[in-house]
Order: sequence, then C-alpha cells, then structure tokens
Amino acid sequence: MLPQIEDYLNYLAVEKGASRHTLAAYRHDLGRYRAFLSERNGVDGLAVNPERLLDYLTDLRRSGLAASSINRGFAAIRGFYRYLLRERIITENPVAHIERAKTGLRLPDVLNRQEMELLLARPGTNGPAALRDTAILELMYATGVRVTELILLRLGNIQWQIGYLTVMGKGSKERIVPVGRSAYEAVRVYVDEARPLFLTGASSDILFLTRRGKAFTRQGLWKLIATYSRRAGLAKRVHPHTFRHSFASHLLEGGADLRSVQIMLGHADISTTQIYTHMTRERLKDIHRRFHPRG
Repeated sequence: MLPQIEDYLNYLAVEKGASRHTLAAYRHDLGRYRAFLSERNGVDGLAVNPERLLDYLTDLRRSGLAASSINRGFAAIRGFYRYLLRERIITENPVAHIERAKTGLRLPDVLNRQEMELLLARPGTNGPAALRDTAILELMYATGVRVTELILLRLGNIQWQIGYLTVMGKGSKERIVPVGRSAYEAVRVYVDEARPLFLTGASSDILFLTRRGKAFTRQGLWKLIATYSRRAGLAKRVHPHTFRHSFASHLLEGGADLRSVQIMLGHADISTTQIYTHMTRERLKDIHRRFHPRG
C-alpha cells in the first residue's frame, strides 16, 4: 500500500496544508503500520479487517508506547482509511468503530508569573544577542506562538502601527495576535539596534536571525530557552511550548474569556483550549489548600 500512502501524504500537504512535521510524523506512523502488516505474512493494508488493526494497536501498547503516541499513530491510520474511502479505493472503513486509547488528563507544564519574570530577565540587554534573545522570549510569552511559527516570522508579520502580529498557523491559517507593550518594545529595539548586526551581506526578511544571519532551527531555539532556564535557576523543565501554555494559563487566570484565548492560540476546536480552564481550577485549588486555614 506504499503508493496509496504517498498519495495520502501528498493530499495532506497540498489540500490540507499539513506542516512538514505532521507529514514526517504520519509517514513514520504509517510506515510502522505497513511494516507490522507485512510481518504478519504480508497482510494487505487495503483489505485489513478491524481485528487485525486492533492487533496492531495492542502490539503498540505492549511495546510500552505512551497512549498519546498510540493515538497519534491511530489518527494517521484513521485519516488514511478515510482518504481511501473517499477515493473509493476501499468500500468499508476498518477503523470506523475503534476508539482511541485513553490518555487521562495530562496538564501542560507552565511557569507561574514570578518564574516567568525571572526567565524573561535572564538575557538582559548587553549586546546584540542579548537584545535578540530578550525579544524572542518576550514575544513568545506575549503571543503564545508555536516554535515553528516563531522561527518563520518575517519583518512584515509585525504591524507596528497597531501593535499586532500576524501568524501563519497550522493548515496555513492566518491569525492576528496582540503583541503587548513589553514585547513590542523589546522587538522594536532588537530590529533597530541588533538585527542589522546579524545580517552577513545577504538580505533577509526573517525576523529573528542567528549569528550567521540565518533563521533559527527548532533545535536551536530549544537550546536557547534551556540555557536561560538554567541561568534563571528554574527547577521545572522549560521548553518552547511552556511559553504557549503559560500565555494561555495567565490570560485565563486574569479573567480572559475562553473564546478569545482560543482565537489567539489558533485552536480549531475550543475543546483543545479547555484544558487550560481545568489547569486554572487546579491552581486555584492548590492555592486554597496552601493558604486557607481549613484547606
């Protein structure tokens, strides 16, 4: 079924606007599924029955794979068979009545406001790299952008006169997010004073540049954040998505409505955003337990 997998991935890229990372993950998951079927005496994935698919999911669970990873693989398979059904390559969907693995509720990692202030202060303003890194951290916290969205930002994405950032999110969907005063000033200083020093002769409209005048990689940004997290003395594990989680959590704690946070995060389904309301309730319960005389 390799040709059909390639056709499906092409469909996701062209018609659905799937990101490179999504395509790579789906290619891996479908390749693993295909290998499993091949090992079972060359079972044809186009004629697989629900029992065989359940065998595969059971095999994944026995291998120690987390429920979230199993669900991602299942999502790839489910989408693949829906595509085959739509294209009339198969006449019956073998995953129609199979439920996802139960993951439980895993609350995202967040920093409280004091921890975030410590982290944002670490780069400082002494030198071009410090100005750039301060702008990066401030903008991530102010807008809740994903790491891939951040490294693809261009100068034209910032609407300077009105203080908004235009972001190209998943599925090539554009959204507008307010920047806020602190992040606005940090980015303005970086663009005016530090960014020209990173240009190495060739012109570029990428907003955040490395010392070589190139766009950051995802790994490079992870390392940058990890470095400042250690310097801030934070005990928590901090990664780029921590800024996004903290952005949403702090907005809701401050009284923002869920729909507004959903729009700023770029979530297609508000149920994805609702985990932050649960997280805020958990935080309130923790505060009550710690400070109420009968908590």
